[in-house]
Amino acid sequence: MGKKAAKKAPQRSQSTTAVTGEIPVVGAREDCPCGSGRRYKACHGREASHAVQELVHRPFEGLPGEADWVALRELVPAATVPLTLAAGVAESANGDVPSVTLATVLPLAWPALRRQDGSILLGLQTQSASGDLSRDLADALELALAAEPGSPVPARRTVPGGRRLQDLLDASAAFTPAVHTGFEFWLEDAETATGEVAASLERANASAIPTEKLAGVDSAYWCGTPDKNHLRWVMTVPEEQLLDALARLTAADRSSLGPDTRLVGSFRAHGLTVPVWDLPLAMTATDCEKPAAEFAERLAATLADPAPLTGEERRARANLVNRQVTLN
Repeated sequence: MGKKAAKKAPQRSQSTTAVTGEIPVVGAREDCPCGSGRRYKACHGREASHAVQELVHRPFEGLPGEADWVALRELVPAATVPLTLAAGVAESANGDVPSVTLATVLPLAWPALRRQDGSILLGLQTQSASGDLSRDLADALELALAAEPGSPVPARRTVPGGRRLQDLLDASAAFTPAVHTGFEFWLEDAETATGEVAASLERANASAIPTEKLAGVDSAYWCGTPDKNHLRWVMTVPEEQLLDALARLTAADRSSLGPDTRLVGSFRAHGLTVPVWDLPLAMTATDCEKPAAEFAERLAATLADPAPLTGEERRARANLVNRQVTLN
């Protein structure tokens, strides 16, 4: 019996070799387009995989209203914010720029939606496809800008190296959330909704926890639940400094927002710390305004105190840390 013919070595495809520009994404077991002779997964694919998985702890850092971005992502059921695109991001031939509105959540958790009138809704409470939420949201926004009117944007895995929200949005524009009692903002004319659309909207509205944004302090949100109300306040103060200050105030019995209120702990979200207070059922968002403003003054003065923590303050701090929860 003759020897088996030797297998012919596969020829390298010259069409995939990247001479200039970015390295394109190919199959993991294919030859890397850079021409190194290695498989993609062992060459530039390793860098791409790392870029997708690397976690950005503060995805909204550098954007106006960073704390409110976090609140709308994690705390607020129904809210919208008009966004302003940076110059040149999406200007048509006649100079028109589409209207873009950030929404806490969209129907079916769509990342974005291009409405019939050409305006765009960008969903914030969507599943992150990578470790950089800002890049995922920017990718959805760019897809929406290119979509036909009346088209939702499907979820997809974000390509590494894409632009971020910080590249697409005007950094000088104010970020002013409008908190809603329901999701009527999903529809261009909610009053005309009938049938299954109206029923779906009613179900969504029934699931929304009543939430209001305080006017006198930044990024503080009151919410009402059947058993008690809460105030959740997203703060940009560095975590270690904030915990020291909260411990000092707790040890001095000055951390509450009035009778029958209590600072119960905090959680981390997108690199920021969010203290949480329990409130009595009778305490409304309006009732929180004055005590919250007074607490903000106490906190500012306490943050400026350079003295080391006392034993009692260290115990209060340890208690706060033990009750801290990380959301992401």
